[in-house]
Amino acid sequence: MLLTALEACRLPALASPRSALRHRPTALALACALLAPSVHAQASADAPAPQQLEAVLVTATRGSKALDRIPGAVGVISRADIETQTLVSEDPSALLAQQVPGYAPSRQKLSNFGEGLRGRNALLLLDGIPQTNPLRFGGREGYFADPMIVERIEVVSGASAAQGMGATGGIINTITRRPTKAGTQQSVEVKLGTQFTGDSSSWKTGYLLQHRSEGSASSQPWDVIFYAGTLSQDSGVDGAGRPLATESLHRSADLFLKAGTEFGAQRLQVMLNGFHADGFDDRIDVPGNRATRLPTTSTDGRPAWDAPRNRVRSASLEWTHDDLAGGRASVQLFKQDFKARYSGGLISTFQDASLAPLGTLVDQSEVVADKWGLRSSWVRPDLGLRGLELTAGLDLLDDTSSQRLTQTGRTWVPPLHYRSLAPFAQLEYEAGPLTVRGGLRDEHTRLQVDTYRTLAFYGNTQVTGGERRANQLVKSLGGIWRFGRSGWSAFASYNEGFGPPDAGLILRAVRTANQSVSQLVDLQPIVVKNHEIGANWRGGSTTLSMSVYRSRSELGSQIVVSNGIGTVQRVPIEVEGVELTAEHRFNAAFKLNGTYARTLGRTASAAGQPLDLMLGARSQGPDKLLLGAQWAPSGAWSTQLNLSHYRPRQANLGRTSGTTSLAERFSGYTVLDLASRWQTDWGQWGLGIENLLDRRYFTYYGEANYSGTNDDFYAGRGRTWTLSWRRDF
Repeated sequence: MLLTALEACRLPALASPRSALRHRPTALALACALLAPSVHAQASADAPAPQQLEAVLVTATRGSKALDRIPGAVGVISRADIETQTLVSEDPSALLAQQVPGYAPSRQKLSNFGEGLRGRNALLLLDGIPQTNPLRFGGREGYFADPMIVERIEVVSGASAAQGMGATGGIINTITRRPTKAGTQQSVEVKLGTQFTGDSSSWKTGYLLQHRSEGSASSQPWDVIFYAGTLSQDSGVDGAGRPLATESLHRSADLFLKAGTEFGAQRLQVMLNGFHADGFDDRIDVPGNRATRLPTTSTDGRPAWDAPRNRVRSASLEWTHDDLAGGRASVQLFKQDFKARYSGGLISTFQDASLAPLGTLVDQSEVVADKWGLRSSWVRPDLGLRGLELTAGLDLLDDTSSQRLTQTGRTWVPPLHYRSLAPFAQLEYEAGPLTVRGGLRDEHTRLQVDTYRTLAFYGNTQVTGGERRANQLVKSLGGIWRFGRSGWSAFASYNEGFGPPDAGLILRAVRTANQSVSQLVDLQPIVVKNHEIGANWRGGSTTLSMSVYRSRSELGSQIVVSNGIGTVQRVPIEVEGVELTAEHRFNAAFKLNGTYARTLGRTASAAGQPLDLMLGARSQGPDKLLLGAQWAPSGAWSTQLNLSHYRPRQANLGRTSGTTSLAERFSGYTVLDLASRWQTDWGQWGLGIENLLDRRYFTYYGEANYSGTNDDFYAGRGRTWTLSWRRDF
């Protein structure tokens, strides 16, 4: 799929060829054109933007690097993009689906199962702090911060050697805001939404405080930013007016604080963020019927289990020095605590005759993951030779993940104690139009698990504790060539990604006696090798970009679901893809753009078998086409129209795993969204309309997932109106 660089903050500095990889839906389109990228609904489109691309920090480099100097699929989703998309929806997955070509469609739920990047899982970060849990991937890591605190989102598509801990599909690093203007600025935001029928209302309030002191002869410069916000939304209805099923976000709240001070070339900064997301405790689902294409709905009622929820707390202490031995040094100490509770029920896997008669025991599970770690780097330009740059550092991660059954207090997945130590180094040389880069990351990992017993469903099997160690040298190599003043550039890259398999799924399903953790070969790490080439062109008013890639893992991690419970198969996985983007600006006020992305992943049905099984909806999304238009007729008003088209997909028809059919059928859908904003003396007003044409459709994962039942045959949200107001003072 694409090497699209989602341009950094829409700066003209992105006029670099790499910025041609600009991929965002935009404003007002001709209705007959079915459009959909993104607009900067801010001041006038012809107002000049600050030239500061070189200051954009990209995760691929572990330092400040302009996008057109990076040989790879790296991009930035700007603050303006985030503000525009959140006029329509606060769903973070919807933003990524609109902005990142290789990202699968949003599920519109608390869960992000099936929302992969280029057919694999992405590593989600918040200011560099890991938010994903590959040791026990529960598909609930998508909600961890309110969009109001986000300055930009850095995206690395494809395997990356710059990070560990599961960066096999790419990296999505959410960067929080930081005050840049002297003095105090405050913002108040209010949003009201409705579908004008049923339980469909929503509201959001938020307060943001930013302060920056430039310091004086007797004091150091310092800055602080504080945010508190809360959101509530009802279940909503689909395009036919039927209530949507639950498992979606009902209420959320975020409390955020970041403070820093500067002394000379050094800066010390602390960040704290607490995010809570809760599902419904006053509605119950009504099963649908896949055979008659009746979607799962919901009605008023009290479930026999606790409401689903997410609890995420992230903290970091960071020190930087802009001139340490001629280079820039950075050290970050971080901590993250994560809890995700799922819906419960009379689930066959949870039954235990010693606790209650079979078929009567209600239970639910909760994933708990606690992390701490250290990230350090030192970037030294002109190292003995003009144009030669060294980046070196050391990363440490300590993660303890487990999964328990909350109603009975049983252990489903024992505590998994994971430790990773990874020194890395990268050399980059720039000579005129050519930039060449190569790097190594030496991953040393250790997984420790104490002796435990599986659930009664797995025979109460005792598994002897032990540890598994792994060592892998992860490599990267690439180059980019800029063809003079023609506007063309081309790159080629090779990157490896490293990550552990979902050890929780493997260990919780052991049925064979006399097993030990140290003997389970399925705990070997995943190594992904990604090859990619691409070309970009930026003319006076038109930009084009394309890339093709191929990634392969000889010992992948393919999940097979039976009776609603997943198990892991360690088989090869190969993914190929192509990504294309184009943009044309007719004048200062009107712009059209579009993106096409195709992913084709294959795997084997068992070890040693050919790669003749297509990756399912749990891993990859369908082909997608995004078209859009942006219109900003004045400095006070702008609007954009986005069209998202997901093509039909059929996979693995007639294929089975045991008695489980692996066939997937997705009928596809097309939705149109509108976002408009206008500035007044009383603040900025916004109007967002999701699913403008009120189309009836099924979400991709809800329809295509081969293990789906009548309980999770989910329809997409119908037309939704959101009115917003924000006052900055």
